[in-house]
Formats: sequence, C-alpha cells, structure tokens
Amino acid sequence: MKTKPTYITIENLNISGMMKNKYLSKAISNQRFYEFREKLFNKCKFYGIELRIADRFYASSKTCHKCGSIKEDLKLSDRVYKCSKCGNTMDRDLNASLNLRDTKSYKVA
Repeated sequence: MKTKPTYITIENLNISGMMKNKYLSKAISNQRFYEFREKLFNKCKFYGIELRIADRFYASSKTCHKCGSIKEDLKLSDRVYKCSKCGNTMDRDLNASLNLRDTKSYKVA
C-alpha cells in the first residue's frame, strides 16, 4: 500500500546569487532548479499535496536540529554538522532536511 505525504517543504534558493560562484555555476545551471520546482508544484497540485516553500533566509543548514542553536561559521565544505552547544553530530544535509520538515516559517505554493 502506497501512502502520499501531506506536505513537501523546499527552500526558496537564490539561484542568481549562486550562479555568481565560478566554481558552482556550471553545476547549478545543469540542475535546472526552476524546471524541477515547476514540475514538483504541478505534481503536488495534482495529488493534493501541500508544497511549502521555506524563506530564503531560513538557516536550515546552520541550525542544530536537536537544540536549535545556530552555527554561524559553517562552511560549504563542512559535510558533517557538529553542534558546539549540545554535541549533536550528523550529516549536514540530514540536519537541514529535518529542520525544513519542522519549520514554521514557510509559504504555501
């Protein structure tokens, strides 16, 4: 039996700002984020799934999912999130996805 989610949360990324990074611009342009977002929007609408878009300035990667403290010095090269307050250690992307799942600051598309 398949079940569908009640909502999906994505980040409102600053793609034009990311394109200014000479090391990332080609990889970002190949991802076609706009097309992905449009397809996701249409699929969510078709299946009755709420699409939540988190604010661009929501610090999903820098916020500890366990205690909520913000790590200001997190670099893009840091792939493991280590909280200096509570000692929580987990994959950076997993930490960000848990924060996006639980965020209260979003718009419904």
